[in-house]
Amino acid sequence: MKCCFFNEFPGPILSVLLFVMVSCGRNQDAEQKREKKISESIAVLGALPKSVTDPPDNPTNAKKVELGRFLFYDPVLSGNRDVACATCHQPEFNYAEFLETSIGVNGTGSDSKRQFRLPNTIPFVKRNSQSVLNTAFNGIQNQVDYDPRLAPMFWDLRAKSLEEQALLPIKTLEEMRGHSFAEEAVLDEIIARIRRIPEYQTLFSEAFSGEANPVHAKNMAKAIAAYERTLVANNSRFDQYMRGDSNALSLSEKDGLNLFLRTGCAKCHNGPMLSDFKLHTLGVPDTQNRKESDTGINNDYAFRTPTLRNLRYTAPYMHSGKFVTLEHVLQFYEDISGGKILNPHVSASQMDPLATQMNVNFRDISGIVEFLNTLNDDTFDKTVLTRVPSGLKVKGNMD
Repeated sequence: MKCCFFNEFPGPILSVLLFVMVSCGRNQDAEQKREKKISESIAVLGALPKSVTDPPDNPTNAKKVELGRFLFYDPVLSGNRDVACATCHQPEFNYAEFLETSIGVNGTGSDSKRQFRLPNTIPFVKRNSQSVLNTAFNGIQNQVDYDPRLAPMFWDLRAKSLEEQALLPIKTLEEMRGHSFAEEAVLDEIIARIRRIPEYQTLFSEAFSGEANPVHAKNMAKAIAAYERTLVANNSRFDQYMRGDSNALSLSEKDGLNLFLRTGCAKCHNGPMLSDFKLHTLGVPDTQNRKESDTGINNDYAFRTPTLRNLRYTAPYMHSGKFVTLEHVLQFYEDISGGKILNPHVSASQMDPLATQMNVNFRDISGIVEFLNTLNDDTFDKTVLTRVPSGLKVKGNMD
């Protein structure tokens, strides 16, 4: 029997119908090719290792970790003795904090109630406080030997290794140094203070046994780094799934994972930390906490891809802390793929094509967020000290 469907239409209408059908077929082909180009395989992701790799010149030991924990919580490391590492990296916020950008020196209060003391001449910290959790794995990639001495740190990659990273906030004006000491002099001052505290003398001697004079800046950095390498959350349901437990994720979470891969998120958010640890220009809006626009380390508005692990606890997001929810972040990427640039200082030619070629749609956002929540692991160490060897307030002026 012959099909007589097209015989029902006059010639002109038939031509239009044929044109529409061919066009639809071409559009579908183009969309499929585009999705195929964007989509990544799940193989670009990965589970975190079950153990941490120490650098050869800083093997861990219990005494070194104990010393590092004390130093992390002790405001004696700051110029005015009013702020510690833990002021901006709090266990209850995944070792980050719930502020757009931090208030370090001359601050008081905690969480959203933290504010500057008056009078004040200290600016806000330049960028959003990144989590210390899992920084032991910074830079890790699939099928590549991991070297913790090369681990990229900060939003602009200006430091490598936790050891190098540990000393930079101490020397930064708005983070820990303040106006009392010059950048080139503050570390000598901090070490001189620590040498005058008998308990620290003992702790350094036990952590670095064999050294005649162990209290110095290099060992201080090693101790802080050793402690930070104990702050890991490497058994999320996603990790369990990637290790072979197919039931670790629900069907809807697996759908969200597929959306994550199909929309192009994994182009930059890949590897076990779901970050390529590279700089990308996205046109993220600046924080209003600073007068100057943040152009990044190369003056091109490029910032490092953040990890997607434990996002439930680390809002707000991006280097400027401008997005309060994950939905806002994904809507931002939808805007980018639609040609919008939210930072007026960034031109279209500067935008990273990996972002502009993404295919994020509003209908996909809830599914992707559902997948991102499988990356949360709440089993990390949340211990907060009740005292520090200096006798100062733990975490500094937080009340």
